[in-house]
Amino acid sequence: MKNTKTTAGVLLLPLFVITLFTTPSVAADRSGKEVVDTVCASCHTTGKDGAPKIGDQAAWAQRASKGLDRLTQNSITGVRNMPAHGGQAALSDLEMTRAVAYMVSGGNATDTNKAFKPAKSRTGEQVVKERCQGCHLSGKQGAPKLGDMNDWKPRLKNGVDPLVKSAIAGHNSMPARGGQANLSDAEMCSG
Repeated sequence: MKNTKTTAGVLLLPLFVITLFTTPSVAADRSGKEVVDTVCASCHTTGKDGAPKIGDQAAWAQRASKGLDRLTQNSITGVRNMPAHGGQAALSDLEMTRAVAYMVSGGNATDTNKAFKPAKSRTGEQVVKERCQGCHLSGKQGAPKLGDMNDWKPRLKNGVDPLVKSAIAGHNSMPARGGQANLSDAEMCSG
């Protein structure tokens, strides 16, 4: 019978290495306007499924009165008919933060360089157990195996930041955010 403590330690070793060297934000370059024009406008121009329309200051003020953080959190995790990350899991939390500020301000907000950070996040261990181990435990479709540093070394040769960006945006057969669009960038960095 396998020692479960040893097995758990081996499985979580890459998680520890990634967490140790990772910062919780991933820089993105798209402005709030660019994100709104290319992603958000498809629903927020017409009010599809009850989305507040771009330029409807009363609708935005009502939502913003509950707090800009809450509004941004909803855009990242999804709310009512709006999918997480606006249906584009590869959008970073910084891009979502900028897009929300752009729409709430009626296009007058200056783009921030500070991404929204949720007050409560899943731990790296929770993220790995909920999502990552589905592929990384067995090496499904070439995924580097948990606990196999030989699988991870080539991916870490340029540092952790490119690895995290790749996990957020998706890579080869791995979908953006591992297919769990409601994971924040901070949670991706911890997993």
